[in-house]
Amino acid sequence: MYKWPELRQSLLALMLTGFGLSAGVACIASAADYTNIGRAATPKEVAAWDIDVRPDFKGLPKGRGSVDQGQQVWDGKCASCHGTFGESNQVFTPIVGGTTKDDVKNGRVAALSGNSQPQRTTLMKVATVSTLWDYINRAMPWNAPKTLTTDEVYAVTAYILNMGGIVADDFVMSDENIAEVQKRMPNRLGMSEKHGLWDIKGKPDVKNAACMKDCAKEVRITSELPPAARSANGNPVEQNRTVGAVRGVDLNKAAVIKVSQPADDSLKLLKQYACVACHGMKDKVVGPGFAQIAAKYQGNADAENILSKKIRSGGSGVWGEIPMPPQPTIKDAELKSMVGWILKQDK
Repeated sequence: MYKWPELRQSLLALMLTGFGLSAGVACIASAADYTNIGRAATPKEVAAWDIDVRPDFKGLPKGRGSVDQGQQVWDGKCASCHGTFGESNQVFTPIVGGTTKDDVKNGRVAALSGNSQPQRTTLMKVATVSTLWDYINRAMPWNAPKTLTTDEVYAVTAYILNMGGIVADDFVMSDENIAEVQKRMPNRLGMSEKHGLWDIKGKPDVKNAACMKDCAKEVRITSELPPAARSANGNPVEQNRTVGAVRGVDLNKAAVIKVSQPADDSLKLLKQYACVACHGMKDKVVGPGFAQIAAKYQGNADAENILSKKIRSGGSGVWGEIPMPPQPTIKDAELKSMVGWILKQDK
């Protein structure tokens, strides 16, 4: 009978081999162990998968960025969601706050055990600066992930750490000094390595044993919203970003709401530029629903021009305090198509 660590390694090896990753990565089995499955991966294919940055900073690309440069990027691409000082807004949790000079010195955030901070921030929880760098590099900014240059990621990371009092105002972060920054992370000693997911000889993640008797005959899903509440914020499927896995129930198929389909590619453009991540078709998600926007400007002869400028420049105040990030890269023809479609949604 397999033990979990051994089974996990075998499954990982089989999965990597099946994906064609048998060459260039360390795995338990080689391609020779499985006939007619997969092939040796090319160096280019391996490089495309090998993008993670480890806590020991292996995989970190060469680059550098200053706090001042990070502030410029932050103000232009990050502050609209995360706040000028990392305080975030009504939707996103704060990045900065809750850490002290003593935490930087001791490596443990006192507020995590004393409950003196009403809300846990990113800098309170994250143990390794590589995690912060890697996430920014992969997923930010929200409306255009993976568009930051390597130097910009270094700069933004430095700026966040500067706001948390971890690095100085004139600090320049690079692949050469990031290990020294790790020694100042407020919660660097807050991560445990004594568990089975870190070390196959470590302690198991659970201490119970499966009894395999008197099992439930019916399993009910309790984490799903009741049908009456499912469409409160629009159709979840239409609010996914253009990258990553698509999650959520498609309410169109469930006939809970009806969404008008454009004859052109306007809706496709709205998804391409991640507008549906914050705007529902009918109702408010982060920002107002498209039908709500159309209703507000109904009868306004200058509506198309107003909305076009708003999408280009971003900002807040019309629908509340939560700002909308600017979208300067949208082509004029695409913008006209999108705005025209939005203004028809109240009909």
